[in-house]
Amino acid sequence: MHNIQILSFIREQAIQQRQGHPGPRPFKAAKTAHLIIDMQNGFLEPGAAVEVPMAREIVGNVNRISLAVRQAGGINAFLRFTHDPAEKRPWNSWYYSLCSPQVSAERRNAFTRGAHEGELWPGLDVSDDDWILDKTRFSAFVQGTCDLDQRLQEAGIETVIISGTLTNCCSEATARDAHQLGYNVMFLTDANAALSDEEHNASLNNLYVNFADLVATDELLSLLGEQRKSTETPVKAAFEMPV
Repeated sequence: MHNIQILSFIREQAIQQRQGHPGPRPFKAAKTAHLIIDMQNGFLEPGAAVEVPMAREIVGNVNRISLAVRQAGGINAFLRFTHDPAEKRPWNSWYYSLCSPQVSAERRNAFTRGAHEGELWPGLDVSDDDWILDKTRFSAFVQGTCDLDQRLQEAGIETVIISGTLTNCCSEATARDAHQLGYNVMFLTDANAALSDEEHNASLNNLYVNFADLVATDELLSLLGEQRKSTETPVKAAFEMPV
């Protein structure tokens, strides 16, 4: 797992921003979606196009959260990074400007819809009721490239939990856009993966003050478990008829 380090002055800023509370903020599990970002063969397989070795280490935490969210009445949405050569507004600034021809070809071939590297990692816990959505940008909230936002709105979702890879690319981009669209964002410190501790921590520190609450897997599982127990416990009536 990544060696997580939140800078003291960042923590102080975040607490001040949250009026003295470090977070996470209260949330309703039934109005929460767990967004699992790009946990695909092309990121997790040894030797894959964009191999992120740490991503294999977070699979267990991602699965634990997925199960808990499912049991608490929330939604799991698995997002897949996808290249669609036929999309209406092609991403030329990435594939044909910023990337070298070799890198561009590797990314396009690996993540073209239907390619093996574009499929979800087989070790993930995916249920028939979970969503599997393709996105053609780093962020899953870019209009016209994924219908995630529309589906979340229709489902009444207020809070999103972010896990996946890469911390400092697609996970962070999705978290930032979610916040600016009005969702409360919970970003998992130990269920996101980058290529280095430095990159991972840079994103955590960037997100904490203005974009997201940071939460560890065990803490989140405890919060979800409390909500699940409260829904399973019968609520005593305000008054009872005598027997």
